[in-house]
Amino acid sequence: MKTITRISQFTLVTLLLSLFSLSCQKSASSNNVSSPSSVHIYLTDDQSLIFDHVFLDIQKLEIKAEDSDEFKHESEHQGEVDDNDHHGDNSGGWINVPVNAGVYDILRFRNGLDTLFGTSSFPNIKLLKKVRITLGSNSSVVFNGTTSPLITKDNDNIVVIKIDDSKVQINNGGLTSFWLDIDAGGSVKQQGHDFEFKGDVNCFSKEKMGGIEGRVLPAEAAAVVIAIHGTDTASAKPEREGEFKFIGLQPGAYSLLFHATANNYVDTVINNIIISGKEDKQIPTVILHK
Repeated sequence: MKTITRISQFTLVTLLLSLFSLSCQKSASSNNVSSPSSVHIYLTDDQSLIFDHVFLDIQKLEIKAEDSDEFKHESEHQGEVDDNDHHGDNSGGWINVPVNAGVYDILRFRNGLDTLFGTSSFPNIKLLKKVRITLGSNSSVVFNGTTSPLITKDNDNIVVIKIDDSKVQINNGGLTSFWLDIDAGGSVKQQGHDFEFKGDVNCFSKEKMGGIEGRVLPAEAAAVVIAIHGTDTASAKPEREGEFKFIGLQPGAYSLLFHATANNYVDTVINNIIISGKEDKQIPTVILHK
Protein backbone atom coordinates (compact mmCIF):
# COMPACT_ATOMS: atom_id res chain seq x y z
CA MET A 1 0.00 0.00 0.00
CA LYS A 2 2.79 2.43 0.79
CA THR A 3 4.33 1.84 -2.64
CA ILE A 4 1.01 2.41 -4.38
CA THR A 5 0.43 5.61 -2.34
CA ARG A 6 3.85 6.99 -3.24
CA ILE A 7 3.32 6.23 -6.93
CA SER A 8 -0.11 7.87 -6.83
CA GLN A 9 1.28 10.97 -5.14
CA PHE A 10 4.09 11.18 -7.68
CA THR A 11 1.64 10.74 -10.57
CA LEU A 12 -0.68 13.39 -9.16
CA VAL A 13 2.14 15.91 -8.72
CA THR A 14 3.39 15.22 -12.26
CA LEU A 15 -0.11 15.67 -13.66
CA LEU A 16 -0.62 18.95 -11.81
CA LEU A 17 2.74 20.28 -13.04
CA SER A 18 1.89 19.32 -16.61
CA LEU A 19 -1.48 21.03 -16.43
CA PHE A 20 0.11 24.16 -14.92
CA SER A 21 2.77 24.26 -17.66
CA LEU A 22 0.15 23.82 -20.40
CA SER A 23 -1.97 26.57 -18.87
CA CYS A 24 1.03 28.94 -18.82
CA GLN A 25 1.85 28.13 -22.43
CA LYS A 26 -1.73 28.83 -23.50
CA SER A 27 -1.78 32.03 -21.50
CA ALA A 28 1.49 33.21 -22.98
CA SER A 29 0.35 32.29 -26.47
CA SER A 30 -2.95 34.08 -25.93
CA ASN A 31 -1.21 37.19 -24.62
CA ASN A 32 1.23 37.19 -27.54
CA VAL A 33 -1.58 37.00 -30.08
CA SER A 34 -3.73 39.63 -28.38
CA SER A 35 -0.95 42.11 -27.60
CA PRO A 36 -0.90 44.81 -30.27
CA SER A 37 2.24 45.90 -32.07
CA SER A 38 3.23 49.55 -31.60
CA VAL A 39 4.55 51.93 -34.23
CA HIS A 40 6.38 55.27 -34.00
CA ILE A 41 6.57 57.29 -37.23
CA TYR A 42 9.16 60.06 -37.63
CA LEU A 43 9.28 62.82 -40.24
CA THR A 44 12.61 63.86 -41.77
CA ASP A 45 13.85 65.37 -45.04
CA ASP A 46 16.23 64.57 -47.87
CA GLN A 47 16.67 68.26 -48.34
CA SER A 48 16.51 70.52 -51.35
CA LEU A 49 19.39 72.84 -52.19
CA ILE A 50 17.07 74.99 -54.33
CA PHE A 51 14.20 76.15 -52.13
CA ASP A 52 14.34 78.32 -49.02
CA HIS A 53 11.33 76.56 -47.50
CA VAL A 54 8.94 73.78 -48.48
CA PHE A 55 5.70 73.98 -46.48
CA LEU A 56 3.55 70.83 -46.66
CA ASP A 57 -0.05 70.89 -45.43
CA ILE A 58 -0.28 67.40 -43.90
CA GLN A 59 -3.83 66.57 -42.87
CA LYS A 60 -3.85 62.82 -42.36
CA LEU A 61 -1.51 59.89 -41.75
CA GLU A 62 -2.46 56.20 -42.04
CA ILE A 63 -0.79 52.81 -41.93
CA LYS A 64 -1.94 49.65 -43.70
CA ALA A 65 -1.60 46.38 -41.79
CA GLU A 66 -2.64 43.15 -43.50
CA ASP A 67 -3.09 39.54 -42.50
CA SER A 68 -2.31 36.69 -44.91
CA ASP A 69 -5.80 36.70 -46.49
CA GLU A 70 -5.76 40.47 -47.07
CA PHE A 71 -2.26 40.27 -48.50
CA LYS A 72 -3.32 37.46 -50.86
CA HIS A 73 -6.34 39.46 -52.03
CA GLU A 74 -4.18 42.51 -52.69
CA SER A 75 -1.64 40.44 -54.62
CA GLU A 76 -4.40 39.05 -56.85
CA HIS A 77 -5.99 42.47 -57.45
CA GLN A 78 -2.90 44.68 -57.34
CA GLY A 79 -3.98 47.35 -59.82
CA GLU A 80 -7.46 47.76 -58.38
CA VAL A 81 -6.17 47.92 -54.80
CA ASP A 82 -3.47 50.45 -55.68
CA ASP A 83 -6.08 52.69 -57.32
CA ASN A 84 -8.33 52.42 -54.26
CA ASP A 85 -5.42 53.25 -51.95
CA HIS A 86 -4.56 56.35 -53.98
CA HIS A 87 -8.18 57.50 -53.85
CA GLY A 88 -8.41 57.27 -50.07
CA ASP A 89 -10.36 54.00 -49.72
CA ASN A 90 -10.32 52.94 -46.05
CA SER A 91 -10.96 49.22 -46.61
CA GLY A 92 -8.33 46.50 -46.57
CA GLY A 93 -6.51 47.19 -43.32
CA TRP A 94 -6.00 50.98 -43.25
CA ILE A 95 -5.59 52.40 -39.73
CA ASN A 96 -5.69 56.11 -38.90
CA VAL A 97 -2.65 57.45 -37.03
CA PRO A 98 -3.46 60.49 -34.84
CA VAL A 99 -1.28 63.48 -35.85
CA ASN A 100 -1.24 67.22 -35.36
CA ALA A 101 -2.62 68.22 -38.75
CA GLY A 102 -1.15 71.39 -40.15
CA VAL A 103 1.59 72.98 -42.24
CA TYR A 104 5.15 71.66 -41.76
CA ASP A 105 8.33 73.21 -43.14
CA ILE A 106 10.03 69.95 -44.04
CA LEU A 107 13.37 71.65 -44.73
CA ARG A 108 13.69 72.15 -40.98
CA PHE A 109 14.21 68.39 -40.60
CA ARG A 110 17.64 68.22 -42.23
CA ASN A 111 21.07 66.94 -41.23
CA GLY A 112 19.61 64.09 -39.21
CA LEU A 113 16.95 66.17 -37.47
CA ASP A 114 13.48 64.67 -37.24
CA THR A 115 10.22 64.91 -35.39
CA LEU A 116 8.02 62.19 -33.91
CA PHE A 117 5.03 62.65 -36.18
CA GLY A 118 2.59 59.97 -35.03
CA THR A 119 2.18 56.87 -32.87
CA SER A 120 -0.30 54.04 -33.23
CA SER A 121 -0.75 50.28 -32.91
CA PHE A 122 -1.92 47.40 -35.07
CA PRO A 123 -2.94 43.78 -34.46
CA ASN A 124 -0.05 41.46 -33.74
CA ILE A 125 -1.20 38.95 -36.38
CA LYS A 126 -0.82 41.53 -39.14
CA LEU A 127 2.17 43.02 -40.94
CA LEU A 128 2.76 46.64 -41.92
CA LYS A 129 2.60 47.07 -45.69
CA LYS A 130 2.00 50.74 -46.57
CA VAL A 131 1.88 54.30 -45.26
CA ARG A 132 -0.46 56.96 -46.62
CA ILE A 133 -0.22 60.76 -46.32
CA THR A 134 -3.14 63.02 -47.24
CA LEU A 135 -2.26 66.62 -48.07
CA GLY A 136 -4.43 69.70 -47.68
CA SER A 137 -4.63 72.73 -49.96
CA ASN A 138 -2.31 75.10 -48.06
CA SER A 139 1.11 73.84 -49.19
CA SER A 140 3.64 76.35 -50.54
CA VAL A 141 7.30 76.90 -51.37
CA VAL A 142 9.65 79.82 -50.88
CA PHE A 143 12.02 80.27 -53.82
CA ASN A 144 14.51 83.16 -53.88
CA GLY A 145 12.51 84.84 -51.14
CA THR A 146 9.19 84.61 -53.00
CA THR A 147 6.32 82.44 -51.70
CA SER A 148 4.30 80.47 -54.24
CA PRO A 149 1.45 77.94 -53.89
CA LEU A 150 2.52 74.29 -54.10
CA ILE A 151 0.02 72.41 -56.26
CA THR A 152 -0.47 68.65 -56.01
CA LYS A 153 0.26 67.14 -59.43
CA ASP A 154 -2.88 65.98 -61.26
CA ASN A 155 -4.86 66.99 -58.14
CA ASP A 156 -3.50 63.86 -56.46
CA ASN A 157 -3.23 64.93 -52.83
CA ILE A 158 -2.61 61.40 -51.51
CA VAL A 159 0.88 59.91 -51.22
CA VAL A 160 1.12 56.12 -50.74
CA ILE A 161 4.46 54.66 -49.62
CA LYS A 162 5.07 50.92 -49.74
CA ILE A 163 7.03 49.50 -46.80
CA ASP A 164 10.05 47.59 -48.09
CA ASP A 165 11.20 44.76 -45.79
CA SER A 166 14.78 45.38 -46.89
CA LYS A 167 14.61 48.93 -45.48
CA VAL A 168 12.22 48.63 -42.53
CA GLN A 169 12.57 46.29 -39.54
CA ILE A 170 9.08 45.21 -38.42
CA ASN A 171 9.01 44.11 -34.77
CA ASN A 172 5.72 42.28 -34.37
CA GLY A 173 4.53 42.24 -30.78
CA GLY A 174 6.92 45.09 -29.96
CA LEU A 175 7.78 48.59 -31.14
CA THR A 176 8.48 49.37 -34.79
CA SER A 177 10.06 52.77 -35.45
CA PHE A 178 10.51 54.10 -38.96
CA TRP A 179 11.23 57.37 -40.71
CA LEU A 180 9.43 59.04 -43.63
CA ASP A 181 12.17 60.82 -45.55
CA ILE A 182 10.54 63.30 -47.94
CA ASP A 183 12.83 64.18 -50.83
CA ALA A 184 11.99 67.87 -51.23
CA GLY A 185 14.18 68.28 -54.30
CA GLY A 186 12.72 65.23 -56.02
CA SER A 187 9.12 65.98 -55.02
CA VAL A 188 8.83 69.63 -56.08
CA LYS A 189 9.08 70.53 -59.76
CA GLN A 190 8.62 73.89 -61.47
CA GLN A 191 6.21 73.93 -64.40
CA GLY A 192 6.28 77.40 -65.95
CA HIS A 193 5.35 79.76 -63.12
CA ASP A 194 3.78 76.98 -61.04
CA PHE A 195 5.33 74.60 -58.53
CA GLU A 196 3.95 71.04 -58.38
CA PHE A 197 4.33 68.40 -55.68
CA LYS A 198 4.55 64.70 -56.56
CA GLY A 199 5.58 62.84 -53.43
CA ASP A 200 8.98 61.12 -53.48
CA VAL A 201 9.23 59.54 -50.03
CA ASN A 202 11.69 56.98 -48.66
CA CYS A 203 10.58 54.84 -45.71
CA PHE A 204 13.31 53.27 -43.54
CA SER A 205 14.25 52.13 -40.05
CA LYS A 206 17.62 52.65 -38.42
CA GLU A 207 18.04 48.90 -37.80
CA LYS A 208 18.60 48.40 -41.53
CA MET A 209 19.95 51.70 -42.84
CA GLY A 210 23.06 53.68 -41.97
CA GLY A 211 24.32 57.25 -41.91
CA ILE A 212 27.31 59.53 -42.44
CA GLU A 213 28.09 62.58 -40.35
CA GLY A 214 30.91 65.10 -40.11
CA ARG A 215 31.90 68.74 -40.55
CA VAL A 216 33.21 70.83 -43.45
CA LEU A 217 35.04 74.16 -43.05
CA PRO A 218 35.45 77.05 -43.55
CA ALA A 219 31.96 78.52 -43.61
CA GLU A 220 33.10 81.01 -46.29
CA ALA A 221 33.24 78.15 -48.80
CA ALA A 222 29.44 77.72 -48.51
CA ALA A 223 29.92 74.03 -49.26
CA VAL A 224 27.22 71.52 -50.04
CA VAL A 225 27.86 67.82 -49.47
CA ILE A 226 26.73 65.10 -51.87
CA ALA A 227 26.75 61.41 -50.95
CA ILE A 228 27.10 59.16 -54.00
CA HIS A 229 26.37 55.43 -54.10
CA GLY A 230 26.27 54.08 -57.66
CA THR A 231 23.55 56.08 -59.43
CA ASP A 232 21.95 57.18 -56.13
CA THR A 233 22.75 60.57 -54.63
CA ALA A 234 21.72 62.48 -51.52
CA SER A 235 22.57 66.08 -50.66
CA ALA A 236 23.16 67.97 -47.42
CA LYS A 237 23.47 71.67 -46.68
CA PRO A 238 25.75 72.01 -43.61
CA GLU A 239 24.69 74.00 -40.56
CA ARG A 240 26.33 77.24 -39.43
CA GLU A 241 29.30 75.46 -37.82
CA GLY A 242 29.72 73.14 -40.79
CA GLU A 243 27.94 70.10 -39.33
CA PHE A 244 26.16 67.76 -41.73
CA LYS A 245 24.53 64.35 -41.47
CA PHE A 246 22.96 61.85 -43.83
CA ILE A 247 20.54 59.22 -42.53
CA GLY A 248 18.63 56.41 -44.22
CA LEU A 249 21.52 55.32 -46.43
CA GLN A 250 21.53 51.83 -47.89
CA PRO A 251 24.53 49.70 -46.94
CA GLY A 252 27.41 49.97 -49.39
CA ALA A 253 30.44 52.02 -50.45
CA TYR A 254 29.92 55.79 -50.73
CA SER A 255 31.83 58.78 -52.04
CA LEU A 256 31.39 62.21 -50.48
CA LEU A 257 31.75 65.25 -52.73
CA PHE A 258 32.33 68.54 -50.92
CA HIS A 259 31.30 71.18 -53.45
CA ALA A 260 32.36 74.75 -52.62
CA THR A 261 29.92 77.34 -53.96
CA ALA A 262 31.67 80.58 -52.94
CA ASN A 263 34.96 82.46 -52.66
CA ASN A 264 36.98 80.27 -55.05
CA TYR A 265 37.44 77.34 -52.70
CA VAL A 266 38.33 74.02 -54.34
CA ASP A 267 36.09 70.93 -54.21
CA THR A 268 37.30 67.74 -52.61
CA VAL A 269 36.15 64.09 -52.58
CA ILE A 270 36.43 61.28 -50.03
CA ASN A 271 35.99 57.80 -51.54
CA ASN A 272 35.17 54.34 -50.25
CA ILE A 273 33.20 55.19 -47.11
CA ILE A 274 31.67 51.85 -46.11
CA ILE A 275 28.19 52.00 -44.58
CA SER A 276 26.31 49.16 -42.93
CA GLY A 277 22.95 49.07 -41.14
CA LYS A 278 22.63 50.32 -37.54
CA GLU A 279 25.67 52.56 -38.00
CA ASP A 280 26.45 56.25 -38.32
CA LYS A 281 29.90 56.66 -39.84
CA GLN A 282 31.81 59.61 -38.39
CA ILE A 283 34.36 61.16 -40.72
CA PRO A 284 37.12 63.62 -39.74
CA THR A 285 36.58 67.35 -40.31
CA VAL A 286 37.14 68.33 -43.93
CA ILE A 287 39.01 71.59 -44.59
CA LEU A 288 38.57 73.14 -48.03
CA HIS A 289 41.34 75.31 -49.55
CA LYS A 290 41.60 77.90 -52.27
